[in-house]
Amino acid sequence: MEEDEGADPNLTTKTVGIDAGLQKKHQAMLDRLSNRHQARLDNSLARRSDSTNSSESSSSFLSRFSHSKQSIDSQLAESRLIAQSDPSRLKSHFADVSSSISDLEKLVAESSYFLPSYEVRSSLKTISDLKQNLETLNSELTPKRKFSFKNKGTTKKEHPKEPEPVKPDTVSTSNFKIPDSPGFRNKSNVTLVKKFEGTEVGEFTLSDLDSCEVRLTGCCNAVFMNRLKNCKVYLGPVTGSILIEDVEGCIFVLASHQIRIHLAKRCDFYLRVRSRPIIEDSNAVRFAPYCLDYEGIEMDLEKAGLSEETGNWENVDDFKWLRAVQSPNWCVLPENERVGKVPVADFES
Repeated sequence: MEEDEGADPNLTTKTVGIDAGLQKKHQAMLDRLSNRHQARLDNSLARRSDSTNSSESSSSFLSRFSHSKQSIDSQLAESRLIAQSDPSRLKSHFADVSSSISDLEKLVAESSYFLPSYEVRSSLKTISDLKQNLETLNSELTPKRKFSFKNKGTTKKEHPKEPEPVKPDTVSTSNFKIPDSPGFRNKSNVTLVKKFEGTEVGEFTLSDLDSCEVRLTGCCNAVFMNRLKNCKVYLGPVTGSILIEDVEGCIFVLASHQIRIHLAKRCDFYLRVRSRPIIEDSNAVRFAPYCLDYEGIEMDLEKAGLSEETGNWENVDDFKWLRAVQSPNWCVLPENERVGKVPVADFES
């Protein structure tokens, strides 16, 4: 009996120790389960919040888009009255309508990152119809005005060079109006270099370039490109939009919040973009991720709000391809055909 009484305290101590260990493990497991449940709950609430914000943003966009379209329809309807009462106002009137349509395009581009794909296509189709209506009215209501310039050109040989390039661009069916901003124009077979510093440049234009290499570093607000052939264009981040028209056989390395491409043929685009890139009347164009690398680029990307890769470089919307299947006008550039990084040494050489 004495031996039994001596063994009981040891057994009791061991049992208490085991129970305490089990309780700790059990509590730790409960804590993990509680944390996991809370994390799932937080994620669920976040998804609901994102869904609500996206729905509210889409609703706001549709309201603004509808209001702007009604305003443009009213402007177009007013064109015939102006043609009858004061034909001299038609030029400025059509320019105002074209500007309103361009603003509507920008609204779609800025909103495309949260809009459903079908909503983007439907909006772009509406814009295309508005442009067609503008072109039809312009041709119908101002034919004599255009013809008179040609007649003047036959009487005085010095004059045709001035009005002919300007008149079509005034009320053009082009997607973009090329502004009279700083830039590079009318160059061939040269290397063009510009470094943007601070806020010295709001907009920059590249126009009528052939077989040129363009290197732009730093940040600017917007870039416009028109009539480029066989060029290589390397751009630092753009805080606003990039608008491209009538380009062929070019390589573009671009970072921007919105990128719109019109009339591009046989071009490669290396992009980082916040919203979905939009192409129109283009074919044989290929897309890959942004690959420019120069000293200070990470800081420039951060400043422009483009430090994060969104993957939108391959989410291309084809303005003229409204079917559900893949557009035949663009594709992802195969990795074995990509140029790779464009490093600072090569960029400055």
